[in-house]
Amino acid sequence: MTGIVIVAHTPVASAMLGFAEHAFGVLPERVRAVDIPPYEDTKVSFDRLLKAAYGVNRGNGVLILTDVMGATPANVASKLEALGPLSGLNTPVVVLAGLNLPMLMRCINHREENLEELAEKALAGGQHGILRLGTKVAEQ
Repeated sequence: MTGIVIVAHTPVASAMLGFAEHAFGVLPERVRAVDIPPYEDTKVSFDRLLKAAYGVNRGNGVLILTDVMGATPANVASKLEALGPLSGLNTPVVVLAGLNLPMLMRCINHREENLEELAEKALAGGQHGILRLGTKVAEQ
C-alpha cells in the first residue's frame, strides 16, 4: 500500500485529512497531514515532512499531495522527492500539486495501486472532480 502525505498551508492539510476521516468514518491508514504555518523555517518544515513520510512508508512509495505549486509546502515536498535515496526513505516519492478533495478521495480509494498508477489516478480524479454546476450565464 502506498503511503500518502498531505502537505499544505495551515490549516489545509489537517482539514483535508479531517474530511477524509469524516467521509470514510475512520482515519485512513497510512495517511498523514503536515500543515506549514507562515514564517516557519523551511528546514523545520522539511524535517516535519520527512518524519511524516517515514511514518507512512512501507516500501511501496510515498505520494505527497500539496496545495500550490511554487509555495513552501510544494518546495519542501519537491526537495524530498529530489533527494531520492539520500533522504533515507529508500522508496520512491512522487509529488502532486493542486490538491483538491476529489484527488484525495481517489488516492485513498486506490492506495493498493503502485505509485505511478496511483499518481495517474490522483491526477485524473482531481481534474474530473472540477465541474461546473448549473447553466451558462446569458450574455447581456
